[in-house]
Amino acid sequence: MRPVYKTALMVGMLGAAGLGLSACSSTEVEAPMDEGVCYHVGKDATQKGGLRFNVVARDQPQIEFCAARLEEMRLRFLRLGGTNRDMVGAYQGQFIFIDRGGVKFGKTLTGQRFFALTRTGDGRLAIPGAIQREIDGRPIAIAP
Repeated sequence: MRPVYKTALMVGMLGAAGLGLSACSSTEVEAPMDEGVCYHVGKDATQKGGLRFNVVARDQPQIEFCAARLEEMRLRFLRLGGTNRDMVGAYQGQFIFIDRGGVKFGKTLTGQRFFALTRTGDGRLAIPGAIQREIDGRPIAIAP
């Protein structure tokens, strides 16, 4: 095969691969970018992407506040007899994932997730670095 044809073939294959990747990313559901609005993400076959974004709270200053509102909602559902222990939300272009381990943030529904808040022994949410203990379980004192 001539070098010109090899180059053209290689460029064509790379172009097709690029189109394939862009097609995958264009079908990915994106979180709403509304400033300060916290959403619960629920399944709905009638909506684009099979998801519905329900407003939980407005005027939330940070993503952690949105996570707290979603945790409140999750606990209320459980008290009413619900069985779903996991919840997905969205805030200003990011997804929020709440499960038994804590809270994680991610740019996409299926991509990498950043661990943000962990559960304490009694089930509350806390910043992971805030939970420090000695080997015997006593809290470490913080010097002023």
